[in-house]
Amino acid sequence: MPVIIKRILFFAALLLIWHGIYLLGIWPESMIPSPLTVAQTIYAGFADMTLVYDIIASFRHLFIGLSISLVIGTLLGVLLAKVKTADETLGTMILALQSVPSIVWVPLAIIWFGFTEASIIFVVIIGGTFVMTMNMRIGIKNVAPMYLKAARTMGSKGVDLFFKVVVPASIPHAVTGVRLAWAFSWRALMAGEMLSTGPGLGYTLSYASDFNNMSLVIGIIIIIGVIGSIVDQLVFQRIENKVLKRWGMEEAA
Repeated sequence: MPVIIKRILFFAALLLIWHGIYLLGIWPESMIPSPLTVAQTIYAGFADMTLVYDIIASFRHLFIGLSISLVIGTLLGVLLAKVKTADETLGTMILALQSVPSIVWVPLAIIWFGFTEASIIFVVIIGGTFVMTMNMRIGIKNVAPMYLKAARTMGSKGVDLFFKVVVPASIPHAVTGVRLAWAFSWRALMAGEMLSTGPGLGYTLSYASDFNNMSLVIGIIIIIGVIGSIVDQLVFQRIENKVLKRWGMEEAA
């Protein structure tokens, strides 16, 4: 059975279970609205452009924050991989900070930047920087020694060796780092927007929760999940698979 058919059947079954729970009336509609009500709420949000503006705002925050985090993460990763003292000191701190949930940075961002877009972007940057740093570090440090020896034998050294051998050999880890940075930044974005003054999906989610609009809450959660899944599987996963096949780290289909 094709994967797409399996997924359609799976989600259809989930909708039936959800609708069945709603019909049983175990919980009030204010807690568990029907799938139809949620669908109507989502449609209304797109019809009046509210959700469209929120999605555009969220992607603007994400694009700015993720771009900055990839640049900083790449530079830090190179530093940790090439400078042993930095790896033993700064690397330890980054490894520790990587385990800190993104939402923990929100109060600090609010104190520093207030309830502005800058605080959201700061949280997004933090969300993606550390994971990109560690992946870039691993990629450079795991370059096969025989590649380096062969290049040095042919007279390559210094900057030439780095850009012609080390960087290309570390690309698979860098691509994986970009994919993980996207996922971490997307989660961090929602955490930052929930405590902001808008606009954005996270802000609207928090607003709907404050007014007990459960159909909108569930609708936005679905939208966040769908966007995350589509971007990850249709963009980053495909790029990662192509790179892994190109570098001989995965068998071609």
